[in-house]
Amino acid sequence: MTQNEVLQVFRDSGALLEGHFILRSGLHSRQFFQCALALQQMPVVEKLGAALASKVRPLGAVTVVAPAMGGLVIGQEVARQLGLRFIFVEKEDGKLVLRRGFKIAPGEKNLVVEDVVTKGGRVQETMDIVRAHGGQVAGVAMVVDRSNGQTQLGVPQFSLIALHVETFDPNQIPPDLAKIPASKPGSK
Repeated sequence: MTQNEVLQVFRDSGALLEGHFILRSGLHSRQFFQCALALQQMPVVEKLGAALASKVRPLGAVTVVAPAMGGLVIGQEVARQLGLRFIFVEKEDGKLVLRRGFKIAPGEKNLVVEDVVTKGGRVQETMDIVRAHGGQVAGVAMVVDRSNGQTQLGVPQFSLIALHVETFDPNQIPPDLAKIPASKPGSK
């Protein structure tokens, strides 16, 4: 899939929002990718998952690990497309942790999959968990790279969309954006 085809999927599903948004990173933005809206349709999940899987297949990962909630649907589909095991990390006391009896074997090659990355905080947390359990991080795959490649995680990175989406520090919001009430659509 081309970047324009993926963007069209987001537009058609109403998943590319315009307004004033507070991102998980704390930054403010005029645009928000609500991947859950695009990923509620299984044919879309299958198509995006296949596109990501084709990019990361050469990495030789044996497990896909995703941060909950955002990475769950696309992570599981990438794992399905590759025929790999799928696990996830989830919040406990405000931090991501590996739970539910999931194990990572020493030296196991893991692929981290997320829906949207802006600064990469949750992906980095997930990578740290994999490494703390003795695993290797073969790479990171994401549907949307909001940093246009500026967020570097020290492993091979793959995205279906790489855009520079303007973001603002909470103390430096432009006047026109400050006039619009801010929302946190990812946490509703």
